[in-house]
Amino acid sequence: MTTSTNLMRQRRFLPLFLTQLLNALNDNLYKNAMVLFVVYSVYDSPEMETLISGVATAVFVLPFVLFSATSGQLADMRDKTKIIRWIKFAEIIIMSVGATGLVLAARGISVETLAIPLMFVALFAMGVHSTFFGPIKYAILPQHLEPDEVLAGTGLVEAGTYVAILVGMMLGGAMPIMWSITAVVAISLIGYMVCRWVPPAPAQTEETKVDWNPIRASRDLIAFSMGNLELRYSVLAISYFWAIAAILSVQFIPLAKNVLLADKQVAAVLLVAFSAGIAIGSVSINALLKGDISARYSARSVLVLGVLLVGFYALCRMWDLKPAGELFTVSEFLAQPLALLLTFNLLLIAVAGGMFVVPLYAFLTTKVDKSEASRSVAANNFISSIYMVVGAGVAGTLGFFGIPLEEQVLISLVLCVLSARLATKLHALEEPAAG
Repeated sequence: MTTSTNLMRQRRFLPLFLTQLLNALNDNLYKNAMVLFVVYSVYDSPEMETLISGVATAVFVLPFVLFSATSGQLADMRDKTKIIRWIKFAEIIIMSVGATGLVLAARGISVETLAIPLMFVALFAMGVHSTFFGPIKYAILPQHLEPDEVLAGTGLVEAGTYVAILVGMMLGGAMPIMWSITAVVAISLIGYMVCRWVPPAPAQTEETKVDWNPIRASRDLIAFSMGNLELRYSVLAISYFWAIAAILSVQFIPLAKNVLLADKQVAAVLLVAFSAGIAIGSVSINALLKGDISARYSARSVLVLGVLLVGFYALCRMWDLKPAGELFTVSEFLAQPLALLLTFNLLLIAVAGGMFVVPLYAFLTTKVDKSEASRSVAANNFISSIYMVVGAGVAGTLGFFGIPLEEQVLISLVLCVLSARLATKLHALEEPAAG
């Protein structure tokens, strides 16, 4: 914890931390304002709402599949700080397009023919933006931090990301749509100003030739990540975790509305609880491991997550309450007998998730040479994104065909077991190395 506190006072870490925090805040404010507006104000069908939620997740994640290999090479072969500045400048333009779509939708102008397509174009562009920023936010840490600070830095970046997600979800659910429109543009401007304080991070390799062919580059990236056992197990375990997250995220808002019979503010409160849990788990695991980069608690964490998911499923099945009005408000929801237990269960699910995933991200940047750290993270982003697209697609399809939302949660249990098995294998590799 002392290391974490010290890092927050250092220029070699704080501007990057704030840049990432503002990046995640804007992503989630925009995405949640958009999805909540469409689900609660445009459509009135559980099947269509789940499909739209799934499409939104897939559109945002698709660029990671298409461009991760290129982004990893670029970040390894160029100054990472210069790339950050170009990315944050692009965010200003992207958010202006997204804001235009939201304005048109809020005023009822060409909602399905122009407003929604514009919103999805901006969402895809934000996915591209995050694809190129993603490898840098972790790979830059070994350049600016000492070896015994990397786990703390990784945990802080992950915790900051989820605090920002938490705030973005709160604002997206609570603010009037016109306020959200102003906020996304303003945050992109502030993010650009902050990123200019990130210290230089020059390339650590003599290579300069980027392979712009996405198919060939992706194939080489997969071969690179699968050729290192520690990297392979880390990437696959993280990928299963993000498939779980994609399934849950697709179901979350429709589940809040159609199973818990709650309004969009309640959906935002539940998303806040989930994000807060990830942040708590991300910081807690560093204190537990005392800076040691190890997977020794990862298998147990993801198995606990699976048990808690069963509890969440059971609570949803037991929820048989009818609101006095059309949907529960936040105060009405929290007054229900099972509400606090359900919310706390969701928080613990997220704590377990944070404790599982943070050490694995630290493996990505410390088990390879610094000149390959961005490609290592990009490999993880590429493979995780495929799993997320598949997970979101499966969840959206099941919802479209009428499979009950609470039943879909149980799909994640299989992925929890697979993640635990990979984390166990990864920890087994640590013991001979330590010896």
